[in-house]
Amino acid sequence: MNLCLRPWIRLNYSMQCRNKCLIRFSRRGFSAQSAKPTQEFMGHAGVSHSEFDSHAYSNSLQDCIHKDELGRGKGLHCEILKRGGCLDLFGWNILLNMYVKSDFLCDACKLFDEMPERNTVSFVTLIQGYSESGRFVGAVELFVRLHREGHELNPFVFTAFLKLLVRMDCGELGWGIHACIFKLGHESNAYVGTALIDAYSVCGRVDVAREVFDGILYKDMVSWTGMVTCFAENDRFKEAFKLFSQMRMVGFKPNNFTFASVFKACLGLQAFGAGKSLHGCALKSRYELDLYVGVALLDLYTKSGDIDDACRAFDEIPKKDVIPWSFMVARYAQNDQCNEAVEMFCRMRQALVLPNQFTFASVLQACATMEGLNLGKQVQCHVIKVGLDTDVFVSNALMDVYAKCGKMENCLELFAESLHKNDVTWNTVIVGYVQLGDGEKALRLFLNMLEYLVRATEVTYSSALCACASLAILETGIQIHSLTVKTSFDKEIVVSNALIDMYAKCGSIKDARLVFDLMNKKDEVSWNAMISGYSMHGLGRDALRIFEKMQEMKVKPSKLTFVGVLSACANAGL
Repeated sequence: MNLCLRPWIRLNYSMQCRNKCLIRFSRRGFSAQSAKPTQEFMGHAGVSHSEFDSHAYSNSLQDCIHKDELGRGKGLHCEILKRGGCLDLFGWNILLNMYVKSDFLCDACKLFDEMPERNTVSFVTLIQGYSESGRFVGAVELFVRLHREGHELNPFVFTAFLKLLVRMDCGELGWGIHACIFKLGHESNAYVGTALIDAYSVCGRVDVAREVFDGILYKDMVSWTGMVTCFAENDRFKEAFKLFSQMRMVGFKPNNFTFASVFKACLGLQAFGAGKSLHGCALKSRYELDLYVGVALLDLYTKSGDIDDACRAFDEIPKKDVIPWSFMVARYAQNDQCNEAVEMFCRMRQALVLPNQFTFASVLQACATMEGLNLGKQVQCHVIKVGLDTDVFVSNALMDVYAKCGKMENCLELFAESLHKNDVTWNTVIVGYVQLGDGEKALRLFLNMLEYLVRATEVTYSSALCACASLAILETGIQIHSLTVKTSFDKEIVVSNALIDMYAKCGSIKDARLVFDLMNKKDEVSWNAMISGYSMHGLGRDALRIFEKMQEMKVKPSKLTFVGVLSACANAGL
């Protein structure tokens, strides 16, 4: 070994030993002792106090980040300030990162402004903090400031900013950033390319995302997964499968996000057999214990109607998180398996998992479907205890319970107390009045909704038309029909069906038939409404001709169809 190097090797080893001692001291609260350098050592080493202290403090701060010990980190920050800010730029960036990772963004901003100098890492760290906390405007302003101050636009800057655009749901703005990336020659970088794929994915530009993917020079696992996810999220399920197969042939092993995306592709293609095969692959790699994979499996099995396999998959995944529990409660409620939804909710509480707003909304949906007023009231008490009664999803679900149980007074009380009314809030009360046969109040609330400039939906229009039908007021129905044409909701099947029913019950069977003939797509309700309309007007033979056409179109008749047909036969004397 070169004799000249030995003193420096001993010096480096001594510094490392001393730094470790400093970290141990600081962990035990002896921050002043850990920060006090040994004068003799520094003299022999030929290293300045500030340089040595910066290295030691940087190690201690990094340890605070890993251990999530903000209090100890703040103590070290105080010692650093007492010593005159003895950190180099690397150390200041670590301190900034500590405050960002601990969600103390105000402290991070103050530190950023007080830093003696800043580089690209400083800006990117704070941009990520702004992005994580949802302060998107501040993050964009920081990016502009970074560029104006002449700092380097490297791959990490572009990656951070593209992720910000995805969070803002402004992926289409990636076009401008892409041009800058191309000019600087970063388009073949795997990190930048994957971030671009995500940005183009959220705005539906799948073909451009594929071009970016093909341009990545050295594709890693994240790049392949990003492209598979892009295909799956944009309903290009066959291409997702094909790319997944190519990825396996190249030699990459799928990760948890890859499996979750491919399971979604299986669901989109109704390829439940392939989904079960992939489940076996996930079992071999132990990814069935992952939350993302577990929820994707639950979605696959519940939507395929295989509840037994869904329950088995649920039993296999970890249940400390609220997401799988909420998912199962929601799926049971959506499939009208109300008792199972309530039972799952009770199991969740026994497992000491705290429900969130989506869990409560789902179990309340089950209460509304089964018209379980007492159970709904018990859930409402629980909601108030945990402070989620002001959440719009929970409030709407509670209103639905009271409306379907015929307690419109309680429903209106919740409606008046709701601070953040949306279209669902208004629709719930309107539908409640219609179901109770109070068409006048339903129409009055519909007019109030329009006066408050709340955007009506297909549910709003179909409910208002049902109210017109029950009151047999043709003129109001025609006005609502005009509104649906202006807003293009007349093309929705549920609105067209309500229009047929309204015109038939208001005595204008020709207009009902006109709406029926203009429909691009008809369902069972459309045919039943037209048959019942003709039967109601004593036009039995016309009703039977519609029934014959229904059979020719291979539409399966229901009980209501045969009731309408038998009524038509009676009217026609057949």
